[in-house]
Amino acid sequence: MATATPTQAAPAQRIAAGQKTVTFEIWRGEKGKGEFRAYDAEVSEGMVVLDVIHKIQAEQAPDLAARWNCKAGKCGSCSAEINGMPKLMCMTRLNSLPIDKPVRVEPMKTFPSIRDLVTDVSWNFEVKKKIKKFQPRAPDAPDGTWRMRQADADRVQEFRKCIECFLCQDVCHVLRDHHLHDRFIGPRFFVYSAALEMQPLDTADRLADLRLRDGIGYCNITKCCTKVCPEEIHITDNAIIPLKERVVDEFFDPLGKLFRRFRGE
Repeated sequence: MATATPTQAAPAQRIAAGQKTVTFEIWRGEKGKGEFRAYDAEVSEGMVVLDVIHKIQAEQAPDLAARWNCKAGKCGSCSAEINGMPKLMCMTRLNSLPIDKPVRVEPMKTFPSIRDLVTDVSWNFEVKKKIKKFQPRAPDAPDGTWRMRQADADRVQEFRKCIECFLCQDVCHVLRDHHLHDRFIGPRFFVYSAALEMQPLDTADRLADLRLRDGIGYCNITKCCTKVCPEEIHITDNAIIPLKERVVDEFFDPLGKLFRRFRGE
């Protein structure tokens, strides 16, 4: 399979008015066993990769399995690898690809194959269940409500844009190449954890879990996850690095340890 190391994109090939024949090499198989099969498809200006997948399903391969839903880049269902890079098929326009060469489409490598372009991403939902849920502090206003600064509300708003396409999970080398699914939760759930940890109304402490069970120390901040995020969330800078800093302050800062000892913690 092609690797998913981010590289400089090839020059876009503009599709002139009318149609053009493009070869697509699509992974066909079940449970990781299969092969790439070539399909020639007539494409036109404005088409995205998912359009071509639907065209091939309708005209050449009705049994081709592909997951999709909204076709608007908001559901995260049509994640795949296009020319070796994790992308949403519905948001990848053909004029952004070098269509003078075969366009290769394959399922996400990080997760088990089900069939063709469909992978089993259920591991992600099991991970999410293990993260401590939001635990609000007691109301601090006379009317029984909470008060917080607008800056604090704005800080976590970016993380709420995540559509759980799991492209960041797919590109992460800790999961993709080293398969440490049992000790590393991946960038998607560092974003989820950050949204909770940076919420000023929340009282739960997740730092010990982040350090030990969730494996945040395995991340070497290459920013691959940030580069593939279709919502342009600054995963590394705004979520992972601040969480790493909090873990270091809590467990590895000698002055902090001394202070907590005096407090009897």
